[in-house]
Amino acid sequence: MSEKQTTLQEVLPKAGLVYSEKGNLSEVLCKPKIMPLKSITLERLEEMEKAAAQLTQQQEAEMAAGENAYASGQQAEDGTMMPPATD
Repeated sequence: MSEKQTTLQEVLPKAGLVYSEKGNLSEVLCKPKIMPLKSITLERLEEMEKAAAQLTQQQEAEMAAGENAYASGQQAEDGTMMPPATD
């Protein structure tokens, strides 16, 4: 089956009104949009960094407490006795 391409001819009316909007174009002002100072993605990233920093601080504090307990021969969190450090 062969495809035929037909072209449409432009028809301009001989009588009546022709509407043209080329001369009516002008700037249209809209209400200003309030833009956030920080994007949602940036806020999420900062929250994740803050949570990671807090977790790191907490782990460092636990490790320091464990080292202090080991040095003084105190009982560990799991109930085992830690030997005192020897110099």
